[in-house]
Amino acid sequence: MLKKLILIVFILAAIAAGAAGWAYTQVKNELNLPVINTEQVMLTVKPGTSFRGLINQLVQDKVIKASQWTRWVGKLDPSLTDIKAGTYGLEPNKTLQEVLALIASGKEFQYSITLVEGERFSEWLKKIQAAPELKHVSDGMTEPQIAKAIGMDNVKIEGYLLPDTYHYTAGTTDIAVLKRAYLAMNKELATAWELREKDLPLKDPYQVLIMASIIEKETAVPTERGLVASVFMNRLRKGMPLQTDPTVIYGMGDKYDGNISKKDLRTPTPYNTYTMKGLPPTPIAMPSKASVLAAVNPDKSNYYYFVADGKGGHKFSTTLVEHNRAVRAYLKTLRKQSQ
Repeated sequence: MLKKLILIVFILAAIAAGAAGWAYTQVKNELNLPVINTEQVMLTVKPGTSFRGLINQLVQDKVIKASQWTRWVGKLDPSLTDIKAGTYGLEPNKTLQEVLALIASGKEFQYSITLVEGERFSEWLKKIQAAPELKHVSDGMTEPQIAKAIGMDNVKIEGYLLPDTYHYTAGTTDIAVLKRAYLAMNKELATAWELREKDLPLKDPYQVLIMASIIEKETAVPTERGLVASVFMNRLRKGMPLQTDPTVIYGMGDKYDGNISKKDLRTPTPYNTYTMKGLPPTPIAMPSKASVLAAVNPDKSNYYYFVADGKGGHKFSTTLVEHNRAVRAYLKTLRKQSQ
């Protein structure tokens, strides 16, 4: 009788072991199945979501098919059930195991926003307000309020933020992104100020920002930045007006319609460098790191003038006579291009 009982127990144990082994294989196979989404799916896992709730969410979002085996994943690999709240980008051609491992890692999807050099703060705000999954806490705030929120002492933000591509996770505030851009520019500006040439006719780092913004607006040719900077430094040293159109345009504000008239050049504003000497009161755009470096280390030259050459660059001149000749050549080029 005892032998029969032992045999029965042994048989039942073997059956149980076989069933467990079979179940293990089914769960393992389930984890190795590819997801069914053919495009990236953005999945937001809310705080407090259970593992079963996550699986249901994956099924509803058509990432995986419903299966009785997914609920046993924790028995096979408990780490895959340690899910983290957040927003994740689920790519096609992944397995369920890779999806669960991503969510357990907490590595959220990184959105990005590119803030372009040469643009104004007002233009950046429009991009920020349209950025996906960015929490817009600056809506309704004035520029001085935004400046205070990102840690600035100045009430004018123009020029103080570094152009770059900034990455962020869903729910990040726009103020947080702006603060990163502000701190990044502070770092670049401090470094540039330490590396400035000794006889630079700029009094402080803020004047460097102002000059850098003018350089940024005057040329899109990287190799010209140093020469453009040299022209403005030479004029500052001589006490000559900078006479740069981008400052006039900035001072015109909403009145600018794409054209500058002689009347505009003669109409005084705080930014009209045709009617005033020295620098305008603030930057006129967001300068790049390259323009900041050009402002503190301009090329050495005898140039006091430059004008577009009609080919994407500029013609630099030492005397007004040479400059007027270059202007006539430029106008002639424009006429030919319009024919």
